[in-house]
Amino acid sequence: MRKSVKRTYSRYTEEAIRLLANLIRSARIEQKLTTQEVADRAGISRSMLQRIEKADLRCEIGAVFEVATIVGVSLFDTSQSLTTIRREINRSNEKLSLLPKAVHKAHKVVDDDF
Repeated sequence: MRKSVKRTYSRYTEEAIRLLANLIRSARIEQKLTTQEVADRAGISRSMLQRIEKADLRCEIGAVFEVATIVGVSLFDTSQSLTTIRREINRSNEKLSLLPKAVHKAHKVVDDDF
């Protein structure tokens, strides 16, 4: 049985997700969409959508982003074209390919020669 992990989040993270949750909820209500309609379109349960709208930090980020897209909440600067966004993704992938595949802590050499 998996043990429930209690994570702590910064105030910034909590406020950011609360803002996103409020934007999602207000956009859904303005468009006169029910929770069941949005949940069906996102492929999630109604209770998951309710958790997203209540700013539950344990919700999957993909589900949150999908719901935001469905109700029309812009996650990023929409003035950028899709081509510009793809170019930025390619740049970031190139940068990542130059970095090491894993990060290892340096091993301490123990001086046990007495």
